Amino acid sequence: MWSTDAPQFLRAFWPGKVLGMSDFVNDPAAKEQENAEEDRLRKMQSASGHANELGRREAPWDPIVVAFACTYCAYTAADLAGAMRITYPTAVRVIQIPCTGRIDVSLLLQAFEEGADTVFVAGCQIGDCHFREGNIRGKEEVTRCRQLLAEVGLDPERLEFFHVPASAARLFAQCAQEMTLRAQQLGASPLRASVGKSFGEKLALPGTPRPALPPQQFGQLKPDREESQH
Repeated sequence: MWSTDAPQFLRAFWPGKVLGMSDFVNDPAAKEQENAEEDRLRKMQSASGHANELGRREAPWDPIVVAFACTYCAYTAADLAGAMRITYPTAVRVIQIPCTGRIDVSLLLQAFEEGADTVFVAGCQIGDCHFREGNIRGKEEVTRCRQLLAEVGLDPERLEFFHVPASAARLFAQCAQEMTLRAQQLGASPLRASVGKSFGEKLALPGTPRPALPPQQFGQLKPDREESQH
């Protein structure tokens, strides 16, 4: 039974079990992750709710598609697509990850929070994961995150999971094209208007000057005691 004070997003399935408030009582790390997700969802819901006030862009815009690709399968397929001169939209930003099992809801929400219009995770076929069940865990996290997107007012179709083998270069290109098309059909994410920075922007360095280097001192070699006595 779920307690009435349990947040809605905690009722989704996590790998192997259903989490409730009692699961976080004695786990500081999990409690910290829960608070971070709640804060991120609260900000996303606020930005999505004020989308009409901020207004959608009238001028042409370039969609931003983030792809989390498994290094053993999907990322290899993306690299093979480049070697085979198979083109896919330049709007896709491919991020290499060791396994789709490394994906969690916080990472997916962060991509949307920082201005992505659509996000997709591409991993191995079921049964072919190098870490046994990493792709199953990643797929569960994507499913859970789609539920959260619907709760904060974003279309769940902005997030997807694809199975892309290492040799399927054309399939990866098709997935990239599909998510770019979805971004164009759904329009710019309402969160983009609240993002103050763009992908690839250089970090602002502090204005404090570097400390001066100490002066170099060069000494002379001293002869050994035995040589000096002779």
